Amino acid sequence: MAARAYWQGQIRLALVSIPVEVYPATRSGAAISFHQIHEPSGKRVRYEKVVPGLGPVDRDEILKGYEVEKGEYVLLDEEEIEAVKIESRKTLELVQFVENGAVDVLYYEKPYFILPADDLAQEAYVVLREALRQTGKAGLGQLSVRGREQLVSVRPCGKGLIMEVLRYADEVAKVASQFKDLPTGDPSEDLIELATTLIEKKTHPFKPEAFRDHYIDALHRLIEKKRKAKGGKRILEDVEEPGGAKGGNVIDLMAALKKSVGGGEKAPPKKPTASKPRKAALKRKRA
Repeated sequence: MAARAYWQGQIRLALVSIPVEVYPATRSGAAISFHQIHEPSGKRVRYEKVVPGLGPVDRDEILKGYEVEKGEYVLLDEEEIEAVKIESRKTLELVQFVENGAVDVLYYEKPYFILPADDLAQEAYVVLREALRQTGKAGLGQLSVRGREQLVSVRPCGKGLIMEVLRYADEVAKVASQFKDLPTGDPSEDLIELATTLIEKKTHPFKPEAFRDHYIDALHRLIEKKRKAKGGKRILEDVEEPGGAKGGNVIDLMAALKKSVGGGEKAPPKKPTASKPRKAALKRKRA
């Protein structure tokens, strides 16, 4: 099945309009979701809408409420919420341009591919792409979709254009307040030189396929192993992580950096720690 467009309309730059279609550039297929199961019966746990002291209530009696003070709510019904939704517009007007890299990484939320809607739109599409590339700029505008208004940026990506949904200012924590307790003094130049040498040594072209989510892979293996086990309820043998032994903190940063870049000095030896006996395989007794 062909992918469904997230948005269809036109990008407008002054008097020039470019018909486009916007598609999600990412997918969440790698995530694993779990259900809560009642173990004795093997059936899913369902939830009822309940009010403390009253018990279950009908869905028709439920409204959305915004808490203005502790325990005090302003109630809104669906019609009132629908009335304030932004009317979907079919035009994304680029109202401002900024240098690539001028938008802090904290503001980026989700990427989308922008494609020309038809053959007639390709020429104007390519002109916009090359103009943005040669000027090193990204276009900013607001997109109205599904009742909400989103701040977006448009910039070149390979042979095409990519649109990235941005967070609004009030959605991003102030960086200054988060980092206020960190030291401001400059470290030793020797330490910086060793660290930069290590960075250069490990610098290679980015290949995203070389990285995998090991947690998801391990979950898949565990699920498959338990699926093949009789009854599917065995408690399996604990899996040791490679290099799982925890040592003390690195005391000599200089020695550790030199060792990392292949220097002659070695990091101070770690104190031996008592190893814990590995758990034996367990089986849950069948009822």
